[in-house]
Amino acid sequence: MKNHTIGIDLGGTHLRGGRVAGNELSSILTQKINSTGTVEEVLKELFTLLDNLIDPSVIGIGIGVPGLVDTDQGIVYDVVNIPSWKEVPLKQVIQGRYGIPVLINNDANCFALGEFYFGKGAGHESMLGLTIGTGLGSGIIINKKLYPGKNGGAGEFGMIDYLDKYIEYYASGQFFQNIYKINGEEVFKKAKNGEEGALKMYAELGHHLGNAVKIILYTLDVSLIILGGSVRFGYPYFRKSLWQSLDSFAFQKAVKNLRIEISELENSGILGAAALYYDLQKKGV
Repeated sequence: MKNHTIGIDLGGTHLRGGRVAGNELSSILTQKINSTGTVEEVLKELFTLLDNLIDPSVIGIGIGVPGLVDTDQGIVYDVVNIPSWKEVPLKQVIQGRYGIPVLINNDANCFALGEFYFGKGAGHESMLGLTIGTGLGSGIIINKKLYPGKNGGAGEFGMIDYLDKYIEYYASGQFFQNIYKINGEEVFKKAKNGEEGALKMYAELGHHLGNAVKIILYTLDVSLIILGGSVRFGYPYFRKSLWQSLDSFAFQKAVKNLRIEISELENSGILGAAALYYDLQKKGV
């Protein structure tokens, strides 16, 4: 049966891919890439992975990338950790080679779709996936469909002006280095050991994240936010201060109805990329 979609998670150092049918993920492959290679060299590595996944059952390919994406044209810009990928017409190249629909989006949107179809967002009408790592990204699901905005930039809350900088400066993994000149992994280890200084740093981070959540609630009024990214593992240490920040939110009914969940989805990058095809079908395109 022609019912498989390939999902590709394009990272800065590795490619990961697999075939998805329904809720089942199979044939997971991982391949290192030469992040300092030319556009053509990295594409060749992507072709190698796809050649090992493609078969007559595949009806579409979804690719998630850490960078800006023109989702209509399938052009990717400034891919993180791959300096040569400044402007690559990825959809045209892949679709021309394999002759099936190709969908491309940024990794935060793919994360949200992955959670919506396969994770804690299943069964919800609307939700927001918030990725907290070296940056702060988000993917918005409204009425069971991804909302990327006209130019693919919807949900870039991290870029909003905040204090003397912008939200991402204070409400992401950058916070520890920016403010305290310390690596976030080191802070996490110290917090696990109960060190007071590290716990205070997390409490401060939680305050800023709470302010980011208030902006999200005023803008979208969602009742489910799912946290992804490496910083999510520190949620036990910033949960209290995040929720305390919401005490000043004007509409407390929205706060009462809000759920904040931690992603537990394995292979979310692959599943989310494959779900781009599901989203396309739902939009009736």
